[in-house]
Amino acid sequence: MMVIYMNSTTWDTLSEQERDEVLEGHDIFVKTITESGEMVSSEALADPATSVTVRVRDGIPASTDGPYTESKEFFRGYYMVDCDSVGRAIELAAMIPDARHTGIEVRPLMDQA
Repeated sequence: MMVIYMNSTTWDTLSEQERDEVLEGHDIFVKTITESGEMVSSEALADPATSVTVRVRDGIPASTDGPYTESKEFFRGYYMVDCDSVGRAIELAAMIPDARHTGIEVRPLMDQA
């Protein structure tokens, strides 16, 4: 899984042209990993301000508007790929246009067998 984190402030400071380049870059990336057969799934998430955090304490659920963590960077989306090696996953992660502005975390899934 290639996890994309982004600081909302960073995205806000990009010019319209830079944002368009990032979005177009995702289209190219999706085409690349789809054609190579490595694409499994992908999703982008809405702004963290739209999230709700749910906690259960003493059996009583409570919800709070906003993200759970006090963080500058938030989970923005992911690409799930099926590739031959961690090296190939790193190569693919470097192709994600957001990598020019933030980090892309490459993390294998736990063995489910």
